[in-house]
Amino acid sequence: MNPEGARPHTTVLLNEAVDALVTSPDGIYVDGTYGRGGHSRLLLSRLSPKGRLVAIDRDLDAIAAATSGETRVTDPRFSIHHTSFAHMVPTLAALGIDKVDGLLLDLGVSSPQIDDPERGFSFRFDGPLDMRMDTTRGESAADFLSRADVRQLTEVIRDYGEERFALQVAKALVARRESGNPVRTTGELSSVVAGAVKTREAGQNPATRTFQALRIFVNAELEELEQGLSAAIDLLAPGGRLVVISFHSLEDRIVKTFIARESKHVFDRRAPFAEPKAMRLNALGRVKPGDDEVRANPRARSAVMRVAERTEVAA
Repeated sequence: MNPEGARPHTTVLLNEAVDALVTSPDGIYVDGTYGRGGHSRLLLSRLSPKGRLVAIDRDLDAIAAATSGETRVTDPRFSIHHTSFAHMVPTLAALGIDKVDGLLLDLGVSSPQIDDPERGFSFRFDGPLDMRMDTTRGESAADFLSRADVRQLTEVIRDYGEERFALQVAKALVARRESGNPVRTTGELSSVVAGAVKTREAGQNPATRTFQALRIFVNAELEELEQGLSAAIDLLAPGGRLVVISFHSLEDRIVKTFIARESKHVFDRRAPFAEPKAMRLNALGRVKPGDDEVRANPRARSAVMRVAERTEVAA
């Protein structure tokens, strides 16, 4: 579907991410969030005939884009698998892979997801309030709203959307449901939130934070990120790179904290004379899109890329 007003997908920090990731053209790499394949295609161009790229995505539309039609990837060094990066270890094990030379996670929602009204990710187009990345499993946002009480809704909208009017939005959603007309579409949700949020940030739709909160909750995005980062430590070979691009402060805080924790020696206070637990990562830096990229692609403005390298010391 290509609704009027839809924008083509532009990969954020394309060259910067691939430049940071690829240390050996003969290596094995994982694109844990294939999307529409921008990073994967450039990554393949940097690999030798011996190199290998395993892509992962939990969105069936992304899998279809990589395996059919004009966007199909036919490179024999490439394979794609329908799963979450939180569960990539068994997927890679089934391929005979226990160590990789690089792992890329681009945590943004792709333009085709945002711009397809049937997916329910955006208030820009009215459609069913689904919001699931993987439509084969889990509970839709509409189903969650149909059962959650004021306390649950307040916690989700406050904690995942950082919405200061979370309680007011929660009460309005429950009141509408109790009136016999529960919210089932993106347009209905936008309308309810607009009536509950009394002030708005300049240039931002009042429903922005609530939409973000519900999407993160429905897809367990923060939990998946923590699991994926933990898996990365075990998967990366010494010298292997971890590259993560995040798009809001909740994600970036998790990535920043994880890299900082794994980039220092840890002493056990209960055993002061024991050898410290060795650091497992070297933090290599933080990158933001340049002014030219943000002007060309406004969706890049909040992106933050963090890079770390697996140390030579075994855990």
